[in-house]
Formats: sequence, C-alpha cells, structure tokens
Amino acid sequence: MAVADSPTVSADALLQRARELVPALKQRARACEDGGRIPDATVRDLKDAGLFQIATPARFGGNGHEIDLMFRVAMELGRGCGSSAWCYSVMSIHNWMAGHWPLAGQEDYFAGGPDTLSSSGFAPRGKLTPVDGGFRLSGHWDFSSGADAGTWALLGAMGPAGPSFVLVPRPDYKVLDDTWHVSGMRGTGSKDVVVEDAFVPAHRIVPIAGLGPSSGMAELHQRASYRVPAMGMLSYTLCSPLVGIAQGAVENYIERYSGSSGIGRTAESQAVQIRLAESSVEADTAKLIVEHDTRWIVERAAAGETLGDADALRFRRNVSYVSRLACSAVDRLFEASGARSLYESDAMQRFHRDVHAGAHQTALYWDIAAENYGRAVLGLPPLQPNLPGVNQVRQDETK
Repeated sequence: MAVADSPTVSADALLQRARELVPALKQRARACEDGGRIPDATVRDLKDAGLFQIATPARFGGNGHEIDLMFRVAMELGRGCGSSAWCYSVMSIHNWMAGHWPLAGQEDYFAGGPDTLSSSGFAPRGKLTPVDGGFRLSGHWDFSSGADAGTWALLGAMGPAGPSFVLVPRPDYKVLDDTWHVSGMRGTGSKDVVVEDAFVPAHRIVPIAGLGPSSGMAELHQRASYRVPAMGMLSYTLCSPLVGIAQGAVENYIERYSGSSGIGRTAESQAVQIRLAESSVEADTAKLIVEHDTRWIVERAAAGETLGDADALRFRRNVSYVSRLACSAVDRLFEASGARSLYESDAMQRFHRDVHAGAHQTALYWDIAAENYGRAVLGLPPLQPNLPGVNQVRQDETK
C-alpha cells in the first residue's frame, strides 16, 4: 500500500485547536443543553479549526490524518461539553464511513465540501423497494444525534442485500423536533428522523457487510483504516466523549477545592484528596486505553495484518470498560461535590448526567462485552457473535 501525502496540518496543532475550544464549550454547555442541539457557533468553531476534516478522506479535502486522531480530539472536546463532543465524534465517523461507499455515492455526499455533517440511524428500520435506477426508501429512526446540524443522514434499512446503510440528503427526510426529552446528553439533539417514499440511487447504498476491507477503498484513499471492519471502530466513537467528560469532571473538582481550607470538604481533607486521586487515575487509564487501541488497530492494518474475532472481542471489552471507568470517575466526584453541584448551572451535575446517558448506548454495555470475552477466552462460543456490522445492528434495535 502506498504512503499517503503528508498531512496538511500536524496532529499536535489540531489537538491544540481542540484544547483551545474547551473554554468556549464550557461557556455554551448550558445553552447547548437547554437548546437541545449543538449550537451553530460550536459547529462553526469545529469547522474553522479543521477538526471535521480529520475523518474526511483526503480525496475530498480531508487533512490527511488517520482516524485515531479523531478519537483523541473527541476526548479533548468532552472536557468542555459532553453533548458537543458526542456530536463531533459521531458526525466525524460518518465522514470516515462515507469513504466506503461506491465512488459516485462519496462524490454526492462530499459535493458540498470536506465539512459535510450528517446524523444517523443505524438500526435497519427502513425498507428498500427496488425500482428502475435504484430504490424507494421509507422508515422511521430514533437517536439521530446532531440531526439539526446534519445535511445528510446515514440510515439503516433492509433490502435485497440484507441489512444496508443508505445515504439520504436533507431534502429527502424530516427531523421530528419534539422527540428528544432525556435526562442526559440533551444537547446532542438525537431526534427522530423520518423518510417517506424517497428515491435512492443504487450508488448511495452499501451492505453493512461491505463496510471494511471488502469495500476496496484502502488503496483509493491511501488509508489503512479502510482495511479494518468498520463496525469495529464505531464503538470508540461512543466511548471517547465519555473519557473527555471524566477528565472534565476531574478538572472541575480540582478547581472546586483548590486553595480551600478549613473544616469539611476542603483541599486539606484526606477524603477529597483520595477521591481526586482515584478518579483521575481512572480517567487517565480510560484515555490511555482509547489511544492505545485505536493506534494499534491502524498500525496493524497498515502492516497488512487481519484483525480477527479475538481482536474484536478484546476491543469490545475495552470499549465497554472505558465507559465503566468514565462513569466511576465521575460518580465518585459528584458524590463529594456538595449540594451546589445539584444546581443546573453547575457543570458537575451535567457531567454526571451526560456520562451515564452516553454509557447507556447498547454498544457500551459492559455485561454483554465481558461475558462474550470471558466465554471466548475459556474456549466457549460467544452468546452474541461479534460479526462486523450485523451484531451491532441487532443490538441497536433494542435501544
């Protein structure tokens, strides 16, 4: 496989841009939550910083980095606003996923430029009916994060090739405004989307099993990550923002008690010190796992190695454990943050609600991942085979 051209902007520079956005994300976090969607100003900031272009193939204006950098950026953004980091992460992975489609479909999707934004509904709740030149699509999907900002939607549907993903432009679907009333991750605006008998050309449809090495796009895009089963990467999209939330909670706790003295919860309290130490090491460990795994996956793919079922089970275990670590880190600090942390104006209660809301995503369920991994290591067949794509879609149907 040939080596891609050098990135147009260094990874360090992009990570620094993400860090510099954190104060603004903190300021907008309440408005993001109250508005039930990622703010337009945040979308502009992310575009101006070139952060969406990390996932976009270089052929369509991407800045030449591999997908693992995107997860690192999502962790940085989560320190300021969990909802904004979640939307950034899922919208970015969609731009990477779009690179698996037939070239004509990719050209449609990126016709507006490298910063194309899309929401999604992966469960195959749509129906594809063959017609001349393509298909008619109808369906109703929920949990479509970033639906207000998106100009496309990646939607799951059943068709002649089985479970498939469909690229649908904004004029062909509706966003239902009054469907996202939740306890956490309110700012993701993960609303319902509906398609009513829309025509879809064949080049905008790809079987779920075709997302990965069989797409043949690794050579076209000069990108090792297109040698990896796509669905195996998606769960890191979900846990990365949670890591950032945990880091944000640690920073909030330090700010809350630094320099305080006296009786009770103060910097001099051993309980405050111990809780801070435990939560900070959990947040740091979660970050290290994501960084290690995503870099390892890309490096193995670049070396031409094939990732097998044992790898998929291990990564699924790790992703779920990262989510578990993030929740534990935030819980411990929220418990000891005092009564003022109950106010809606306080960031700690938002971190607490958001990390648990994100962890409720089915792909992050620890019990399922742990049992499957344990069974495999002990020589037993997994209860839920980790088939790339199919297992994920089946689980999404239970949300």
